[in-house]
Amino acid sequence: MVDGLIGIKLGMTQVFDEAGVVTPVTVIKAGPCVVVQKKSKETDGYEAVQLGLVEFIRPARVVKPRAGHFKKAGVNPCRIIREFGENGASEAVNIGDQILAQQVFQPQEKINVIGTSKGRGFAGLIKRHHFGGGRATHGSMFHRAPGSIGASAYPSRVLPGMRAAGHMGSERVTVKNLKIVRIEEQDNILLVAGAIPGRNGGYVLLKKA
Repeated sequence: MVDGLIGIKLGMTQVFDEAGVVTPVTVIKAGPCVVVQKKSKETDGYEAVQLGLVEFIRPARVVKPRAGHFKKAGVNPCRIIREFGENGASEAVNIGDQILAQQVFQPQEKINVIGTSKGRGFAGLIKRHHFGGGRATHGSMFHRAPGSIGASAYPSRVLPGMRAAGHMGSERVTVKNLKIVRIEEQDNILLVAGAIPGRNGGYVLLKKA
């Protein structure tokens, strides 16, 4: 069996346990996914399972090379395809098999969630890099300024990698060791404790921790 799935972030809510303790959770639609391709060391140089998220996509949106890829596998076109490792200790999967959330994950299991963070546009360095800034009283003129960004005599330039204002967000973010609180098998829904990166409706990768 594979060690992960593709999912869609639906939003956040909260659940209560028997003792009345509230837990904030993120609702994720995990799959169903279909096996599009199996890669092996003999033909590809490594072993992996290529999964596609089962969802509707108009045929006009599928380019010809990818359409041929799906036709060869005998599956319907998918918008998102990703590769995952395969756990050899469990049942092997074949091309065309449909993978459900309850087949891969179990309640109380820890998983890693990979997503793309929300885009924030052009942001200043105080917001982008969490700088503290200067004091706001006693005539200070140093409120949200970066301070020194380099020496004057040598090397007389700003060194690469200096933290400054710029594009914020829209980056690949991994949140590790999130606990699965509940699995709604009929809808392929995972309730994961805590927050995950990205907007509602964004695609995420779910992998065993």
